[in-house]
Amino acid sequence: MATNRVAHEPAFVLHRYDWSESSLILETFTRHHGRVALVAKGAKRPSSNFRPVLLPLQPLHVSFGGDAEIRTLKSAEWMGGHVMPTGEALLAGYYLNELLMRLLARDDPHPALFDAYGGAVEVLAGDHAAARGAAQSAAMRAFELILLREVGLLPALDAQTSTLAPVEDARAYALVPEAGLREAEGGENALSGAQWQALQGALDARLPFTAALRQIAGLAAGGNAALRHQLRVLLNYHCGVATLRTRQLMRDLQAL
Repeated sequence: MATNRVAHEPAFVLHRYDWSESSLILETFTRHHGRVALVAKGAKRPSSNFRPVLLPLQPLHVSFGGDAEIRTLKSAEWMGGHVMPTGEALLAGYYLNELLMRLLARDDPHPALFDAYGGAVEVLAGDHAAARGAAQSAAMRAFELILLREVGLLPALDAQTSTLAPVEDARAYALVPEAGLREAEGGENALSGAQWQALQGALDARLPFTAALRQIAGLAAGGNAALRHQLRVLLNYHCGVATLRTRQLMRDLQAL
């Protein structure tokens, strides 16, 4: 069987594990091949060309080959464009990585999601003061929505899931696990039907991430806390956890 070879593939490192005294196993997110596991032989050696390159939240071009579940990394090149996020923005980037690790199957390409991830990371790596505020929050919500849509876990946001009846502008609706979008009950986190329809419109437009980010940021501004809570509950449900590890780490650091 011929060995499969991939050259100059856009990629990000999501996670890395020690494999031996000198090598690493990488979980990467590639644009055309999805989540791919790679072994970086000798990457831990001081003289390795991989050492300064194989960092999370950095755009790379990688070449790899092999037919096994874990393929062999041949080369990796940093593509530049932005520096490493720091502080809360760095933790937010690790949160995005954890979502991808939990929700993406290996070798299942999602080019639109890859582009959205790159856009979100670029926002997180921007001006630190801005990244801690509205820009970071909007980038996170936009990415969460696009991720859920791309993996088939987001119901239509302009209709009630159980009845398919269109949502009404002035009524309040909640997005909940198993039930999808339904009319909100008293005291429940909710957005108006008009807000849900606008979010669906932004997703349907399939705009570049920066344009989608601006739309979603404006649409969610009045109900950001409610949207954040509902997406968090939905993501935790599909990830099979009560709280994601990176979320818990954020809480612990904020408590300190």
